[in-house]
Amino acid sequence: MVGSTKTDEEIEHHHVLSSIRTKIGLEAEPPILDGHEVHHHLNWSSVRVIFREPFAEFFGVFIMILFGDGSVAQVLLSAGEKSAPGMNGFGQYQSISWGWGLGVMLGIYVAGDSGGFLNPAVTFCFCLFRKLPWKRFPIYFLAQVLGGFAGSGVVYANYLNAINQFEGHGIRTVPPSTTATAGIFCTYPQAFMTKASQFFSEFIASTILMFVIFALKDDSNPGAMGKSGAGMLFPLALFFLIFGLGACFGWETGYAINLARDFGPRLMSYIVGYGHEVWSAGGYYFWIPMVAPFFGCTFGAFLYDFFIYTGPESPVNTPWLGLKDLFTQPWRSKKKPEKYEV
Repeated sequence: MVGSTKTDEEIEHHHVLSSIRTKIGLEAEPPILDGHEVHHHLNWSSVRVIFREPFAEFFGVFIMILFGDGSVAQVLLSAGEKSAPGMNGFGQYQSISWGWGLGVMLGIYVAGDSGGFLNPAVTFCFCLFRKLPWKRFPIYFLAQVLGGFAGSGVVYANYLNAINQFEGHGIRTVPPSTTATAGIFCTYPQAFMTKASQFFSEFIASTILMFVIFALKDDSNPGAMGKSGAGMLFPLALFFLIFGLGACFGWETGYAINLARDFGPRLMSYIVGYGHEVWSAGGYYFWIPMVAPFFGCTFGAFLYDFFIYTGPESPVNTPWLGLKDLFTQPWRSKKKPEKYEV
């Protein structure tokens, strides 16, 4: 009887957890391998089951920011350091491209259970073009922004003394100051950039990002891999994509291409003392890396689906390019989506 009662309690507990997961936009069943236990008697285990995918997105972005912002910090703060090999600092501009590429690749591995989106604009496009449930977007969005905030905070704490040495104790400035360190955490445009050119720079980089992601995830496109999509090489392919974007499109605006990567760290830098200039710099540039990635990624996704993709889940492959579905509450779709790892 005791065993039977315990089993009933576990079943009831399972139903409660599934109900909560459904209400916050997740699948009722968490992505747990067979043979792994939920540990119903442990409170934290229940929390982990409920928020497993958002936790994955949080830590995926967290890792991405550690490597990305960390690479910028090392290159900037060690500039001219005579103790470095070559007596000219510990890194060059391409070190930053390496850091962000590695950060994205490793972040995707960390966030595998959630799909590894790491970017609200990418998540948005998978909702719009690949039937990822719309209810999942808000909690992923929050997790991604918080991951960026927390990751940049760790980088700031790690390089606090180096920042004090570089700028002066307690002094915090933003570009175009010659000793600015705010650019470690979020992006700032070059002084010659107009508002239109700022937006276009982020727009074109985001378009490329989403267009290539859809190509790499297209099982009907063998590409150079000789098999369906990029397969297990997807994280490595993303490494080269991010490295290439930084090497080719990174100078003018810093290629944020990701609201979570820019807004979370910008908010952190404001809180620790960089002041209101983090918002006003570049003619109040801060809104561009928040908005332009959504437009750019959506356009890149549309281009890929319109000209190349033939899958039935894309609204582009429906009458009127899916506009009817777009304006008739697509988040109420009852179809169970496939799992996409991005």
